[in-house]
Amino acid sequence: MKADFYETLSVSRNADEKELKSAFRKLAMKYHPDRNPGDAEAEQKFKEINLAYETLRDPQKRAAYDRFGHAAFENGGMGGHGGGFGGGGFADIFEDIFGDIMGGGRRRSGGRDRGADLRYNMEITLEEAYTGKTAQIHVPTSVSCDECSGSGAKPGSSPAQCSMCHGAGRVRAAQGFFSIERTCPQCQGRGEIIKDPCTKCSGQGRVVEERSLSVNIPAGIEDGTRIRLAGEGEAGLRGGPAGDLYIFLSVKPHEFFQRDGADLYCKVPISMTTAALGGSFEVATLDGTQTRVKVPEGTQNGRQFRMRGKGMPVLRQPQVGDLYIQVAVETPQNLTRKQRELLEEFEKISSGENSPQSTGFFARMKDFLESFGE
Repeated sequence: MKADFYETLSVSRNADEKELKSAFRKLAMKYHPDRNPGDAEAEQKFKEINLAYETLRDPQKRAAYDRFGHAAFENGGMGGHGGGFGGGGFADIFEDIFGDIMGGGRRRSGGRDRGADLRYNMEITLEEAYTGKTAQIHVPTSVSCDECSGSGAKPGSSPAQCSMCHGAGRVRAAQGFFSIERTCPQCQGRGEIIKDPCTKCSGQGRVVEERSLSVNIPAGIEDGTRIRLAGEGEAGLRGGPAGDLYIFLSVKPHEFFQRDGADLYCKVPISMTTAALGGSFEVATLDGTQTRVKVPEGTQNGRQFRMRGKGMPVLRQPQVGDLYIQVAVETPQNLTRKQRELLEEFEKISSGENSPQSTGFFARMKDFLESFGE
């Protein structure tokens, strides 16, 4: 008994053309003979799903199948099932589905391979990210052979047309009851054979050298930014186009500043007396100058002061971020007897107004504990 076409494709009987195509693509990828070499069961399954799709994608065949089932195609009805893959059926999406398997879509016209993209990791300082810089880098890569001008053939000779594919780069092969197109195994899709290879590059058309490149690092660039240098990657095989070079930037941690976008943060310790009585201090900035920070009387630990325009420049924009100074009030250590006496005297004459936060906190805590006894 023949399997139901809808069940074969795992779709409902009211599935539209888009659903049919999607189901077929999924199953074809799974059971294609090239992905299951020597598996007769997979090959048979592949034939079944192809037959089901070819029938259901055609409105007239589908209507006949829905009414009469498989009997609609017996004894020559509707032209039978053996009509091939013409009319935009299987052939329309074959390359789309199996292009990678057959080597399609990977080469330019003429079979010339594009060179690989390269990655270069570069670490810069926060100061360099602030000002920008021009850096010289040295990249070992494949470059076009100057002896043969990238052709791979010995000077004075030239590549010959491949005798297997006659220059097409692809050959047809029978696969069951249909034929498929494959990359030519003799020339690997290039359409030509080098009989007398260049001695310098051994017929590759490229050699390995270390290249020196100048890279512009713009001011304000951030950690993790990727810079693309088009055509500066690996040279293509036998005259193929070069790949690209990608430079991945990382910014070293700074001793004083932490960055958040265009803003900078700096934590500055100050003495207890400066916080209590007020005062000022100076901090260096990334533009090479100093800025004075005024500390008002009674400054609390963790307070931030904003220095406008002292942060990082915004990449390719006229704006500049801000610098935030956070003070950390330092508790005195290694007190002398005199210092201890003075602090103890200060503690005795202090009132709740001198420490409103701690006084208020412990008052609320006392009320909380007393609530349990009510």
